[in-house]
Amino acid sequence: MPRIGVEPIRRDALVKATIAEIARAGSLDVTVAQIARRAGMSPALAHHYFGAKETLFLAAMRHVLTLYAAEVRGALAAAEGPRGRLRAVVRASFGPGSFRREAVGAWLNFWVMAQTVPEARRLLTIYQCRLRSNLLAALRPLAAEPEAVAATVGALIDGAYLRAALAGGAPDAAAATAQVERYLAAELGQPLGEAH
Repeated sequence: MPRIGVEPIRRDALVKATIAEIARAGSLDVTVAQIARRAGMSPALAHHYFGAKETLFLAAMRHVLTLYAAEVRGALAAAEGPRGRLRAVVRASFGPGSFRREAVGAWLNFWVMAQTVPEARRLLTIYQCRLRSNLLAALRPLAAEPEAVAATVGALIDGAYLRAALAGGAPDAAAATAQVERYLAAELGQPLGEAH
């Protein structure tokens, strides 16, 4: 079995520490020293692996987006039919890897970062395009206006993250999922769990 080098382990620890520190601070106003301390290493080592603090923030953003994408892919692989695919995308959007306090706090700050950092804007654009694409693939056979419904569902999902970030405490995945599914049931004329 190949041995994992120490660099990937340290990089991963720094990325996870970055997410935790952003959540703790409630902003991007954290220092590399705080992040390194949480990861159990020196600030010099953090700078060695990532250079600037912005690079570390972008690595954390990629990590959060990768976890989200994996949850969506896993849910879609098990889904059957358009309603099942739609339900899978909504439920994965509030999955345990993405809809937890630390990740929600990170998302909020990444949206802020995207206003001024082109690479962060690019990453959020990729997320939005993938979400839209997954929703449209499921909605085309179900909705008269799939584009409008997909835009509203995307806004509801993002809104749930914003509200969870501002509320503090543990995000309520069941309530967020139910809110989006209620909208879809009203829009499609039938709950997602029932056959078309």
